[in-house]
Amino acid sequence: MPKTEVATLAGGCFWCLEAVFEQLRGVEKVVSGYSGGQAPNPSYRQVCSGTTGHAEVVQVAFDPQALSFRDLLEVFFTIHDPTTLDRQGPDEGTQYRSAVFYHTPEQQATAKQVLADIAAARLWKQPLVTQVVPLQAFYPAEDYHREYYRRNTYQPYCQVIIEPKVAKFRKQYLAKLKPSP
Repeated sequence: MPKTEVATLAGGCFWCLEAVFEQLRGVEKVVSGYSGGQAPNPSYRQVCSGTTGHAEVVQVAFDPQALSFRDLLEVFFTIHDPTTLDRQGPDEGTQYRSAVFYHTPEQQATAKQVLADIAAARLWKQPLVTQVVPLQAFYPAEDYHREYYRRNTYQPYCQVIIEPKVAKFRKQYLAKLKPSP
């Protein structure tokens, strides 16, 4: 039986990341949550205050036989802007920063290499600001944040902010989508 790996990524609102990664072939589970701060077990309200130091993240469990960590990162860097410091679209604050919270030295090396490759390819006009830092702790978000897009597809935020990211992902990575149920 293949071993599952885990990645923890911050790229703005966790609802956006979750909506994309749960459709990616090789992903077994996606959990929205918080990482990178000082307070244990923070609430959404505390994280949004900007006082805990946490970022909104997704923790992605994936099958490395079906999806490499590098492939996961390539999707990640397609669905968010790694050049905006503490901001993604209308969401602003340190909780919306771009970061890879690595679990192993191999993930750290891969993340740094992917960032170097993106910089060398000059895919973005601005410098990359994505942090590559060790995962210290992960705290799952409250239940109402989980599977948010799937349960609230027609809410305005989902339609205006999340849906374009999902559509871009689906168009660019059609061959990597999970089969429809």
